[in-house]
Amino acid sequence: MKTSVAEPVCIYIRLDEQTVHDYFNHHDPAPLYKRQLGHEFEQYIFNSLLTSSRETVIRYQVICLDHADKRFIAPVTQAIRNHFNLKKQLKEVEFAKFRQRTFRLLAGSLIIVLLFQMLLSYLTGLLDERMSGAMHNTLDVFSWVILWKPIDRLIFYWNPFKKDLHLLSRLANAEVNVLEKRKTFGKEQKKAS
Repeated sequence: MKTSVAEPVCIYIRLDEQTVHDYFNHHDPAPLYKRQLGHEFEQYIFNSLLTSSRETVIRYQVICLDHADKRFIAPVTQAIRNHFNLKKQLKEVEFAKFRQRTFRLLAGSLIIVLLFQMLLSYLTGLLDERMSGAMHNTLDVFSWVILWKPIDRLIFYWNPFKKDLHLLSRLANAEVNVLEKRKTFGKEQKKAS
């Protein structure tokens, strides 16, 4: 049985004096390595990953047009890592709140069901057999209805959180490759003459 390895997704980032500031929030006065990523750049990154799978390797391909542009690699990389690490921390807090709310909802629902069961067992002695059976059936349906939402949330709603956390972790720790494009126009012109 062959397992297919997903091709890596390359996110291309061109670094030069004119374009480097376009990747960040223009209103952020912080140094380059502490700046917030701009919305358009973040959308570009997420749109690049639309067809990727969980096993896809993510690579930032940094294109430097000049040797002087290499000075932007470290601060831009650090800003990207900081941005996605912060988003991951916020998502972890959101996931913790989700779990806490869901378990509270489940505990509250179970307490209500148990209280009604105790009340029904007390009333069973006071009611005739047919009425007692009808009350048991009604309580069974009520129990399913009241427990459905918390159980449904616990089983199905946590997966998007895990998926987002995994993606943000991969984006924060993605490999950075530097692609250099040296300007050789002057050298080629000298060789031709």
